[in-house]
Amino acid sequence: MKKFNTTAVCVPSKHYMVDLSERVREIGKLVDDGKYFTINRARQYGKTTTLARLADYLKKDYDVLSLDFQKISDASFQSEEAFVKAFSRNVLRRGKKLPIPDSVIGQLNDFVRRKEDKAVFDELFSALSDWCEEADKPIVMIIDEVDSATSNQVFLDFLAQLRADYLEREDDPEEKTFQSVILAGVTDVKHLRSKIRDEDQHRVNSPWNIAADFTVDMSLSEPGIRGMLEEYEADHHTGMDTGAAAKEIRAYTEGYPFLVSRICQRIDEEVMGTMSPSEAWSRKGIDEAVKLILTENNTLFQSVTGKLENYPELKASLRGILMEGRRLSYNPQQEEIVQLQMYGLIRNDHGTVRIANRIFETMLYNLFLSEEELKNSVFTKEGEWAKNQFITDRKLNMRLIMDRFIKTWHEVLGPLEDRFKEKDGRELFLLYLKPIINGSGNYYIEAQTRDQTRTDVIVDYLGTQYIIELKIWRGERYNTEGEKQIAEYLEYFGLDTGYMLSFNFNRKKETGVKRVQIGDKFLFEGTV
Repeated sequence: MKKFNTTAVCVPSKHYMVDLSERVREIGKLVDDGKYFTINRARQYGKTTTLARLADYLKKDYDVLSLDFQKISDASFQSEEAFVKAFSRNVLRRGKKLPIPDSVIGQLNDFVRRKEDKAVFDELFSALSDWCEEADKPIVMIIDEVDSATSNQVFLDFLAQLRADYLEREDDPEEKTFQSVILAGVTDVKHLRSKIRDEDQHRVNSPWNIAADFTVDMSLSEPGIRGMLEEYEADHHTGMDTGAAAKEIRAYTEGYPFLVSRICQRIDEEVMGTMSPSEAWSRKGIDEAVKLILTENNTLFQSVTGKLENYPELKASLRGILMEGRRLSYNPQQEEIVQLQMYGLIRNDHGTVRIANRIFETMLYNLFLSEEELKNSVFTKEGEWAKNQFITDRKLNMRLIMDRFIKTWHEVLGPLEDRFKEKDGRELFLLYLKPIINGSGNYYIEAQTRDQTRTDVIVDYLGTQYIIELKIWRGERYNTEGEKQIAEYLEYFGLDTGYMLSFNFNRKKETGVKRVQIGDKFLFEGTV
């Protein structure tokens, strides 16, 4: 029986996976056109699985040499001679099933065995040209995990040789070289300049400027996820609505392959043991799987948080987007934005920078809030102490939560002051809320409304949603408009009741929570 897989490459005969046929065909068109290009996507974004399917797809028309630079040690990148020897070993090992001419095999073995007068790039590329000349099929070279090499000048020289052969082929079609070269990794080779020491800057002259743009969407689509779930349903007969489940999973992940598979894996292996199969594959079970994922320290989260620690300026940018409601225009020429996208942390949403997906957003909120707990631990403790008062029949009493938060604010901090910023209120409310829902619910910030005027916090608690709008009080007219907006938002989510929490600087204000009716919707409006 197949399983969901979140480690290494996915194999169609062993694992439930989204059909990649259309994606592979799109990439195949670039190969047919003789393009050299880079597939750079974040960690665990399905690059290796895609390359494996691509190699299978291409082998009817091409000889495909698939290499992995993880198999080449750091020491082998320290000199041209050492790299040629390691590269030749890699070709001989990975090319055993390819019809490599005996003469070329002899040259490569010679490069490996030499003790003196070790081989250099000229000799290596001469041997590779001989192979391309004698081969019955055009040759495609795929190199995975190029990140292993990107901080080395030797790798740049290797790219320069590939570039030279490519340009020679373009000038003279009779010249034989690789039909296509594909480099795959997290780091976009175009950004190698930032990894080379200053004195070598003059040597970095866009060695990969021959590369074609790679615009193939590597995320998993909602129809693709649904197809995977339909295959699972045919085997397990859970009674799930595959379309609804696919839509919910896509909403949480934006199609990030690891996260899609991880949600499914958690449901299949854990959530199914705590509720009925149909429930497990409904929104309730998906929420439970997400909750479990957010409590784990998986390899993807380790990679993301590691990047933030290594790049404090990137961390500050993300914090500004989340905690301060900053809006950043997407600009592909801005290095900071490019880095954030390269590591999978953000996406381009109609010209605006957004956090890549809802799971990342909540994970980052939890990270930033844990840092705030040291400064404002009293709010966390208050939420923890009063936790049992806020839950009745497995439902949150959000009105009471707001009321107690307001009282805690005035007891601990006193009246609002001019130095107050909306992010302060947002952080403290989430600090108060987090221990109450911890272990049983999730929360996220609605990206469409997060700005300096209003923020909608959406809480999923044991299958029930609660929408809380946080805003600074700017008068009755603005408040009335806000009531109308949240009523429309409740209609969109199919809810009857919503919540508003306003931070009001008026000295004659009336603090506390009141209930108002807007059309057929009810709002509990709290004032700090």
